[in-house]
Amino acid sequence: MNPSRAAPERVSPRIFRVVALPAPTEREKSQMYLQRYIPHLPAAGEVVIFDRSWYNRAGVERVMGFCTEDKAKRFLQLVPLVEKAIVESGVILLKYWLEVSPKEQTRRLEARIDDGRKTWKLSDMDLKSYSRWHDYSRARDEVFLATDTSWAPRYVVHSDNKRRARLNALTHILSKIPYEEPPHSRVKLPKRQGRGDYKEPDYPFKVIPQVF
Repeated sequence: MNPSRAAPERVSPRIFRVVALPAPTEREKSQMYLQRYIPHLPAAGEVVIFDRSWYNRAGVERVMGFCTEDKAKRFLQLVPLVEKAIVESGVILLKYWLEVSPKEQTRRLEARIDDGRKTWKLSDMDLKSYSRWHDYSRARDEVFLATDTSWAPRYVVHSDNKRRARLNALTHILSKIPYEEPPHSRVKLPKRQGRGDYKEPDYPFKVIPQVF
């Protein structure tokens, strides 16, 4: 399981949320590249997890030809400055790269092909990207070189083992976020009201078959 999907499992969706933006619209393509991400940044007390992020520009968009080399390089020049402004506004910005070996990538894609429960996860882009391993590796190396800054460092999560990756990532996130245990009062259920004159209705409810 991706840590971005595991993190919010036991927390309030009013405070934690995952943002996974689709491909940009024609209007968004005409805007400043990071503009569509800015509205999703958190306010005080909130946690936002970007499942993919603005780094799509330096990754899949660059490798697969959805943006020019000039635009990708300009992005790498400007994004550290934008991230510095984000951090100086009070946001704790944590950036994770989930590292998977070529062997494990092959195993996961083959599982999507062979397992009907996972076929929906397989896209044409997955297949095209699979053949471009070293192009992606070069793009990753440039991203790290340009954006691993003192104010927004990059962290690598070894992810061949999903369970360990999830636990390690969540543990690291917690170590980077200052928090205090909130006070808890003992909760006791109130006494339920008496039946009074209420009677169960004689109504033909459409109950689903109890298969399990």
